[in-house]
Amino acid sequence: MVRPGNTPKTVFTCSECGASTGKWQGQCPACGVWNTLLETMVEVPVAAGSQRRFAVLGGTAGLQTLSEIETREEERLPTGIGEFDRALGGGLVSGGVVLIGGDPGIGKSTLLLQALAALSAIQPVLYVSGEESGQQVAMRARRLALDTGKLKLLAEIHLEKILATLQSAQPQVAVIDSIQTLWSEQLSSAPGSVAQVRECAAQLTRLAKQTGITVILVGHVTKEGALAGPRVLEHIVDTVLYFEGDTHSSFRLIRAVKNRYGAVNEIGVFAMTDRGLKGVSNPSAIFLSPHGSDVPGSCVLVTQEGTRPLLVEIQALVDQAHGNPRRLTVGLDAQRLAMLLAVLHRHAGIVCFDQDVFVNAVGGVRIGEPAADLAVLLAIVSSLQNRALPAKLVVFGEVGLAGEIRPAPRGQERLREAAKLGFTRALIPEANQSRQAIGGLEVIAVRRVEEAVGRLRELA
Repeated sequence: MVRPGNTPKTVFTCSECGASTGKWQGQCPACGVWNTLLETMVEVPVAAGSQRRFAVLGGTAGLQTLSEIETREEERLPTGIGEFDRALGGGLVSGGVVLIGGDPGIGKSTLLLQALAALSAIQPVLYVSGEESGQQVAMRARRLALDTGKLKLLAEIHLEKILATLQSAQPQVAVIDSIQTLWSEQLSSAPGSVAQVRECAAQLTRLAKQTGITVILVGHVTKEGALAGPRVLEHIVDTVLYFEGDTHSSFRLIRAVKNRYGAVNEIGVFAMTDRGLKGVSNPSAIFLSPHGSDVPGSCVLVTQEGTRPLLVEIQALVDQAHGNPRRLTVGLDAQRLAMLLAVLHRHAGIVCFDQDVFVNAVGGVRIGEPAADLAVLLAIVSSLQNRALPAKLVVFGEVGLAGEIRPAPRGQERLREAAKLGFTRALIPEANQSRQAIGGLEVIAVRRVEEAVGRLRELA
């Protein structure tokens, strides 16, 4: 909102050269580049010494050393949903701003409505709906059998009215669904435009820091899966969460890609039911396929997601190519697959240039860490040779271009998780081998790719 005593003024600034003009044009008059003018609001003080609109975001502090600054642990507000709290780093933080994005229909509004319903019993909360009417939200709450007797709802997209309601109601937690539907009367552009999204997010962040209200923003995503709107939106907020998972599957994952109050890459695992999203206490079970007998092309990987080790089944199918060989991955990096096949050929003498290679991470999980390399290679070798890997075997390790197998972080935690789930053998990098034995688990340490392939023949 415009501060009293200041006059709002609309200007258009070029994103290339920074030149400003009072009206929109297709071409920047300064640098001549097309479609680079963005609408912004500036305030012209009517009196000398007037404060700028965002001056209250941070007070003036004197020069001091870091050792002089007193630190305190941020108090957490549990949402009542354990997996959601895990992704947040332990719960919500007073004055924090959380941005959560995901594909349409994946469960963002459902999860937040469940969280607010649980919080409303102990804290004042507010759900601001910009996409659905109050009746639609109420119908969803009844379908989920939620206790919404104390949950306040505001169906509004006008930013100034939302800010006034937040200041008067003073909820502890507020959900804005979604940031792309809001519009400020200070700007003439349509809701969802770059200027509107940036301005609305900045104003809500300012209010959260001033009042201590925890604000959760729902964000739209593009067809590529990235959050829609300006990149500055992710820089403004404290925490960015992504909803992952196939809409055709009942399982959903929430991944933290930014968190100023906790660990990044932490994930929460949910199952979609007729009563909403339910946390999965043992997520490794959903990523392992229940095969009746050992099958070729299947290898169990111990991956690390944040602070949680997960067991994921990696499946590979290698088949004779008819034409140009295809390389397809689901849940893994396709470019890294091509590199791994080259390493397998060069250092282990196993040829796949005339084969179609398909690799899949079961359960819809996306694996980005290089510690999955060794499991992918062994699953490919197993499928190519039509020979199943030994039963109750887990694998992890990064593969280098020289054929060496590099260690993975938190190796002992991975091994303990595998032993807890009943696995009896582990093929790991030699550098991850520990002097402390884990009961019931035989550890097989290898240095190179050809050594790992050779050990499989011995174990078969």
